[in-house]
Amino acid sequence: MAHAPGNLFILAAPSGAGKSSLIKALLERHSESNMHSNEMQVSVSHTTRAPRPGEIDGQHYHFVSHQTFEALIAQGVFFEWAEVFGNYYGTSRVVIEQTLQQGVDVFLDIDWQGARQVKAQIPDTATIFVAPPSKQELRRRLTKRNQDSEQVIDERMEKAVAEISHYHEFDFIVVNDNFEYALSELDSIVSARRLRKEKQVIRHTELFSNLLSR
Repeated sequence: MAHAPGNLFILAAPSGAGKSSLIKALLERHSESNMHSNEMQVSVSHTTRAPRPGEIDGQHYHFVSHQTFEALIAQGVFFEWAEVFGNYYGTSRVVIEQTLQQGVDVFLDIDWQGARQVKAQIPDTATIFVAPPSKQELRRRLTKRNQDSEQVIDERMEKAVAEISHYHEFDFIVVNDNFEYALSELDSIVSARRLRKEKQVIRHTELFSNLLSR
């Protein structure tokens, strides 16, 4: 895909590291400051897992059956997809491309497998790995959510090691120890990507045309 005005960001992390909370806080920060509040959004992925308490179809995920998801795979709908803990997760190609062309920054909350697939197709994608400060803290956060059994938490901890082993594949690393500090680091990454020459030239074509006119 050719350069688009919008930036594509991928945040990956082991479950419980806080990537979803960081994305949500970043959008809220920009909305409250009225600074590009309409120029960033989170991609809504498809999944076959059941909704968790408080999750809304079409807002948090597009919840579909295994049969529907597999049909969408066959149709080539997804940028990337993966099977995690027996459920499918995938990102719509068309929606992402259209949103970027509108000048909107898009955030993907996906795992390292998805990040690798998307990066191969759009090398300009900024990939960010969010790491927990320790295994002990990660387990504490997973336990505090009170959503999973001890067996599931053990499985998530094992998967966390596999996820973290791919940290070196990412462009940026944010350690989520102090949440506000991690949020500021994430915000800095977004600002830096927006200020690159390639993006500024696209965003401000008319401005530079006027500045250079005689």
